Amino acid sequence: MAITSANQLELLQTAEAVAREKMIDPGLVVSAMEESLARAAKSRYGSEMDIRVSIDRKTGRATFTRVRTVVEDELLENYQAEMTVEQAKQYMENPQIGEQFIEEIPPVDMGRIAAQSAKQVILQKVREAERDRQYEEFKDRAGTIINGVVKREEYGNVIVDVGRGEAILRRNEKIGRESYRPNDRVRCFIKEVRREVRGPQIFLSRTAPEFMAELFKMEVPEIYEGIIEIKSVARDPGSRAKIAVYTNDHSIDPVGACVGMRGSRVQAVVNELQGEKIDIIPWNEDQPTFLVNALQPAEVSKVVLDEEAGKIEVVVPEEQLSLAIGRRGQNVRLASQLTALDIDIMTEAEESARRQKEFEERTNLFMETLDVDEFFAQLLVAEGFTNLEEVAYVEIDELLVIDGVDEATADELQTRAREFLEAQAHAAMERAQELGVEDSLINFEGLTPQMLQVLAEDGVLTLEDFATCADWELAGGWTTVDGERVKDTGLLEEFDVSLEEAQDLIMTARVMLGWIDPEELVAEDVTGEVEED
Repeated sequence: MAITSANQLELLQTAEAVAREKMIDPGLVVSAMEESLARAAKSRYGSEMDIRVSIDRKTGRATFTRVRTVVEDELLENYQAEMTVEQAKQYMENPQIGEQFIEEIPPVDMGRIAAQSAKQVILQKVREAERDRQYEEFKDRAGTIINGVVKREEYGNVIVDVGRGEAILRRNEKIGRESYRPNDRVRCFIKEVRREVRGPQIFLSRTAPEFMAELFKMEVPEIYEGIIEIKSVARDPGSRAKIAVYTNDHSIDPVGACVGMRGSRVQAVVNELQGEKIDIIPWNEDQPTFLVNALQPAEVSKVVLDEEAGKIEVVVPEEQLSLAIGRRGQNVRLASQLTALDIDIMTEAEESARRQKEFEERTNLFMETLDVDEFFAQLLVAEGFTNLEEVAYVEIDELLVIDGVDEATADELQTRAREFLEAQAHAAMERAQELGVEDSLINFEGLTPQMLQVLAEDGVLTLEDFATCADWELAGGWTTVDGERVKDTGLLEEFDVSLEEAQDLIMTARVMLGWIDPEELVAEDVTGEVEED
């Protein structure tokens, strides 16, 4: 097939037809044709030649050109596509390094193999353009809802036609009891759009919490307009869900707006989610109050929050315990997801027993260490003293408020407490030295003898050992494993060392060892403060 004998306008007509069918830019199809013709020409004239083809966008005429670049003598490698300055003087006046000499060459007669190769190049380029178009179209739609038609099911995964492409609804993203047949209409949440070699992969979900949030946005105009804000969503797909809503407009009831007249709005969402029961909860910035709301319909007697550990204790009446926990722990699990807190539920009787146990332990501590009778030890605990350090170093006025305690008694209590603590410290230091703790760590400011003993028992014997520790290894923390929060116990956690304090101690040790330039540390702190401002 010779390009010269073909109807030149056919090239443009073919390009436009393919572009319309694949919904891509006609210019991309023409560029693919130019590349395929250039490859065919190289197979005719020589693969080392730099041959380029240009198709006129108006007439369809294909122009074949050979390009040669002027290079330095020692860099000449490809004699077909490059030439020296001396060689270039035959074709150009005053040639310069980097200039190109372009000459038109006769069009090629494409044989059957060349034509087939050209066709494959065009198809490949068109496929790539189509994939790019699909990716660009759907990448910005991630996080939104899309309607599609079920095409087929493969190994439990549902392939969905979403208009200009196909998407996949994996089996673990389907609501448990759902099943689909070809041509069924389905509404899904676009969870992720990923560019892959085989084309863009669009992953759908019907179990994602965001799917519920988007459904409410469609059903509740106040959410769509931003008057009501969805703060968090927790779901047990197909069974139960909790959604927390909030508004700054005090004239609007956010829960009532989401429920709708006679429950019409929430019922539309429930129907879409195959009857999933939905608790709509008013959000509150006060975490204990928010948690009380999240545990509805159970009634809560008391809430104790440990902000540092991200843990919260909830006390409920005995008859409310099963309701608060829910079937298979569902209610408390969803409340935990909604509030991002680790919730420990106990009855009033269990909480009372725990408090009684703590009271007895502290009473025994004061009896044994301060050599006082049970009644006096109970007085100390009742006044809020929890450990010996508080008794030893508190302002004496705080001891004088206890009935029957005068100044001499207060002095004696503090003396006994300090002597006991000093004896403990001395024993701890001796033990640490027995284990091999070096002076570099003993003289490091911020570590008590008891801390040194605990570190030594774990193999931390030198300042270098201490500097290599991570902050969470000292202070402890929480990690999430398989969706559940797991406690990491720190070496110095029993001494109430916070994560920030652990970081400061470790950084100070690294500066002392010369591992970190203190000026860089100051510069980082200043940069952080500026960014916060």
